[in-house]
This record gives sequence, structure tokens and C-alpha cells, in this order.
Amino acid sequence: MLQGSSTGLFVLSVALLLTIGGAHAADGPKYPNWRGQWDTFSPRLGGQSIKFDPAKPFGPPQQAPLTPEDQKIHEESMADQAKGGQGNFLGHAQCIPGGMPSMMSTPIVEFIITPETTYISAGTDLRRIFTDGRPWPTEVEPTFQGYALGRWIENPNGVYDVLEVETRGPFKGPRAYDATGLPLHFDNESIFKEHIHLDQNDPNLMHDEITVLDHALTRPWSVDKTYRRNPNPYPNFSRVTCPENNNQVVINKENYFLSADGLLMPAKKDQAPPDLRYFKQAPK
Repeated sequence: MLQGSSTGLFVLSVALLLTIGGAHAADGPKYPNWRGQWDTFSPRLGGQSIKFDPAKPFGPPQQAPLTPEDQKIHEESMADQAKGGQGNFLGHAQCIPGGMPSMMSTPIVEFIITPETTYISAGTDLRRIFTDGRPWPTEVEPTFQGYALGRWIENPNGVYDVLEVETRGPFKGPRAYDATGLPLHFDNESIFKEHIHLDQNDPNLMHDEITVLDHALTRPWSVDKTYRRNPNPYPNFSRVTCPENNNQVVINKENYFLSADGLLMPAKKDQAPPDLRYFKQAPK
């Protein structure tokens, strides 16, 4: 009888704890369902999917409000690429992370929500958006992704449905919007403001309304980046990393190409060879 009473008290205690825990959970706001794999909606206008404004072709047709000085940097970048170089997109050859904002243009992104931090995984890039109410730090170690603080907005039904984010530097650089080397300012003091939310009419469509404030721009530049949730319950998250099969070799500030037989080749016409002073030279 005594053992049965103990068992009954234990079951009652567990039930009370579950009820109380459930009540607390019901009282608090609910986080949105952003689970799964999100595929970037970015038509290959001009053959390139990595672009800031998904509704326009990459490069000059993006109509970025660049200052005259940075417009010249972009033109020089494309001119160097036309000769076989990397232009202002040298980080690609070095396998440097794309960082903000180009990482939000990668083909696949994933949102991982916890009460204190929301993580955005985009290829080999990872963003941490702190939502625990912390103030801006006085000192920040520069990163390609920047330092991000977020705030959840609750709708009348007690559900969090919008994540407001501000991301600041100092950033690591160089960074570019796309493969043409469309530049951000080299001072790496960009600021990004975002409203991330599901579409009102389609829970499988995500919007990232992002605005860039940067000294390379004559005014803030705003676009609506969109993502479609992959319906496959077992989506394939690519595990390919940049160093795999990368034939680009950067020496000093010049990029060369590694041929199939393992020999260093020039990447553009009349390119000088790298400095080989530390190697024993063959007799002439």
C-alpha cells in the first residue's frame, strides 16, 4: 500500500510539472516554423545566381548606387576579369568566405532558432544573430559575417513572426556583392538592416528585406531576397568546401591556374611568373 501511494504521488507530481511547464510555454510567445532547407530564389539572369538583387542580372545591371570612385573600381575589376584575372573577387580564388551580404545569396540556407541566438547557415558561412537583448560590444573581432543583434516581433496571436536584425562591422575584407567584384567600401564599415519573415500568403516562402548602408554607396540600397522551402523531408545539404578541386593559386596578389598535370599556368595573357627567389634556379 505504501509503495503504491509513492508511485501515485510520483505520477501526480510529474503530471503537475508537465501542466505547469505547459502553462508557462503557452503564456510565452511562440517561435515561427522556419525549419528545413531554404532554396534561394534567384533566377540565373545572365548565367549567375549569386547576386544581391535577385530580380536583376548580376554586375552593372544590378544598378547599384555606387559612388563614382567605386564605379571605377567595379569597371577595373571587370576589365581584369576579361583578361583572365579575378579582379575585385580575388577572395573566391583564395577560398575566403563570402561574408555579408553575398552569403545570403548562396543557393541553400538554413535557419536554426534558439531563444538566445538564431543561426543562419549558408554553405560554409555561418551567421550568429544574438536575440538575448545584449548591448553592442565595445570591441569586436572583425569577421566576414559581421556582428549581428536581432529582435523578435510578436504578432497579435502571440507568435514571433518577424526577426529584425542589424549587422555591423568592422568586417574582414575584401567583400563583394557578386562575382563581377561589385564592391563594398574597403573601409569595411558596412551596416546591414534586415526584416526576415514568412510570406503572409505562403508559409513556404521566406523574405529577407535587406538594406545596405555603405560608404561605397550614394544612398542606402534595399532589396527583397526570397527563399523557397524545400518540400523534401530529407534535403541534401552540400558538404563540398571551397578548397576541394580549386585550381586557382594566389601568390602575392596574383592568381595563377593549376593545370591538370599539376603545373602552374598563367591565368591571363602576358602574366609574369611568381617570384622564385627562394627556389634553386636551373642553369641557363
